[in-house]
Amino acid sequence: MSHKALPPKQGLYDPRNEHDACGVGFVADIKGRKSHQIIEQGLSILVRLTHRGAVGADPEAGDGAGILLQIPDEFFRDVVDFDLPELGNYAVGMLFLPTDDKHRAEVEATVVKFVEAEEQRILGWRDVPVNNSGLGHSVLPTEPVIRQVFIGRGKNCPDQDAFERKLYVIRKQVATTIYVKDGEQTGTFYATSLSSRTITYKGMLLADQVGEYYPDLNDERVKSALALVHQRFSTNTFPTWDLAHPFRMIAHNGEINT
Repeated sequence: MSHKALPPKQGLYDPRNEHDACGVGFVADIKGRKSHQIIEQGLSILVRLTHRGAVGADPEAGDGAGILLQIPDEFFRDVVDFDLPELGNYAVGMLFLPTDDKHRAEVEATVVKFVEAEEQRILGWRDVPVNNSGLGHSVLPTEPVIRQVFIGRGKNCPDQDAFERKLYVIRKQVATTIYVKDGEQTGTFYATSLSSRTITYKGMLLADQVGEYYPDLNDERVKSALALVHQRFSTNTFPTWDLAHPFRMIAHNGEINT
């Protein structure tokens, strides 16, 4: 008798397609039209991926979930208290930061240091509103402070592609500096995204918690022509805020390291 107890091939069903994997979903407007509906559809896909996630003894603690979307330019212009240049000429960094005020100030100073060293401009910071009332008791103690940093394109970047490369260099320098000082596993800094094109909202959340945790995602002004979502199943690693999917540009479905 098979220990998998799978039914035989029939109709559209084929047991060869059975896999243990994370859940990934993607929705887009093929004409590139941005709308809030795309965000809603992305979150709807995510909820339907619940069976592809994992929970432990705490039923409100998952392995992580998130959504990647295009920069919601209209929304940011309405909610920040500083001027933004034309879309494509500024980037948004979504940052997980320490809860200790002094330590957080040091990390933010490191961000500013490398942005200016690479001849880019700090436009301002924004505190990301969150609703943590649904987080599990084992998740709350690890919740980071979440802030967005807005960076203007410098004169040494002739186009957006050059700007993206510069942002990568900035992110790596900031992370390396902080990890050498504090240790990568301390969870004192993580950039979920730093780009002039896309932004990632994610966390150590269950699939249905992403839209609840981040009120931004329910705002009609947040629009995108694409949404990439992921619900994580950590079969061989511990769940953490930074390891929650999606990644900064892609999401994978399956154990890539096996």
